[in-house]
Amino acid sequence: MKIYTIGFTKKSAEKFFGLLRGSGAATLVDVRLNNVSQLAGFAKRDDLEYFLREICGMAYAHRTDLAPTQPMLDDYKKRGADWAAYEERFLELMAHRRVEDTVPRELLDNAVLLCSEDKPHHCHRRLVAEHLARHWDGVAVEHLV
Repeated sequence: MKIYTIGFTKKSAEKFFGLLRGSGAATLVDVRLNNVSQLAGFAKRDDLEYFLREICGMAYAHRTDLAPTQPMLDDYKKRGADWAAYEERFLELMAHRRVEDTVPRELLDNAVLLCSEDKPHHCHRRLVAEHLARHWDGVAVEHLV
């Protein structure tokens, strides 16, 4: 089982959809809390779903249970909480939500987790993928950058 991750910021639409198409993934799973912001450009929910279908032949799903809470996100983005504290809180949230038991494996098999961050090192999509890889057998994670 392979789980990919990708962020849309600092990527042109050509690069973003090229990476997705090149991955061969079947589904994009949006793990953003807010997926309708005007700032998201081509990655705004309805536009993204259309582009994925037309350009990549991919399905779209939105899973807020794989997103941080708004207060958690605000503490990190607006109040400058450090990454280590955010990561610890987020992993506790994933454990509390028991996502390894509630998210269908078949949804994430050959799927791409999407959030906004350009690179995966300070992004919750990486934490989600790694959390699931620790709980599910045979999971490989690849970051599309």
